[in-house]
Amino acid sequence: MTGTPEAPTILVVDDEPSILRALRAGLEARGYRVVAAVTGQQAIDVTALEAPSLVVLDLNLPDLDGVEVCRRIRGWTDVPIVVLSAEGSESRKVLALDEGADDYVTKPFSMPELLARIRVALRHRPVPGADGERPEQAVLVVGDVRVDVARHQVTVAGRAVDLTPKEFAFLALLARWPGRVLTHRTILREVWGPDYGTETQYLRVYASQLRKKLDDDPERPRLVTEPGVGYRLLAPASRGEPRDPGEPGSPAPPPPAGSAASPTV
Repeated sequence: MTGTPEAPTILVVDDEPSILRALRAGLEARGYRVVAAVTGQQAIDVTALEAPSLVVLDLNLPDLDGVEVCRRIRGWTDVPIVVLSAEGSESRKVLALDEGADDYVTKPFSMPELLARIRVALRHRPVPGADGERPEQAVLVVGDVRVDVARHQVTVAGRAVDLTPKEFAFLALLARWPGRVLTHRTILREVWGPDYGTETQYLRVYASQLRKKLDDDPERPRLVTEPGVGYRLLAPASRGEPRDPGEPGSPAPPPPAGSAASPTV
């Protein structure tokens, strides 16, 4: 199945033929249209020509560093980018996120996990304004969280929440990019100022305070911590509707007794 003209187009960028084949098969089986690139420059060219709905980008490419590819693509488009990175490369993931990537998946990964991340990124992709730019919004809504930037007010399921100025700025920044991982450095510089970047203890304290005030459910959190990387804000699943396995903030269900684990790529 190769998708329909209306199906989202996913650009997969990886120089390993076996991974390209597996990703193409898995994505096309779900109805996505898939285009592929095996070098960084080809990825940049295809992004410009095809205008894909989302890019799956391996960070280890033969010609250009994947972080540089991310930086160049982000120079003209807000297309969601999900990066693939090797285990133990936290600094590379953080660098890619700082350069505009929306999410990351660590190799080896399961196809259900990657599909869940893709669904989240597509759900929260920006809608261009009339001039092609991302519109600035005075009111930000993520699930049942409503952030009125103009009035400096926050409600959760209609309940008013009293936040300090820093708490409000932290939440508003995450709400402006729902579903996207914002790194510690990005949040610190945007909320505390350009002289900050390493004071992650501030974020732990403020994230804890925000969770209490938002009355976050640990099983279905709105404010999700990505250990060693940063934070993201998600719309919690509706009551009685479980998250997709592998979706950020969702505990992975154990496989049924006697069954094999999901295959990894």
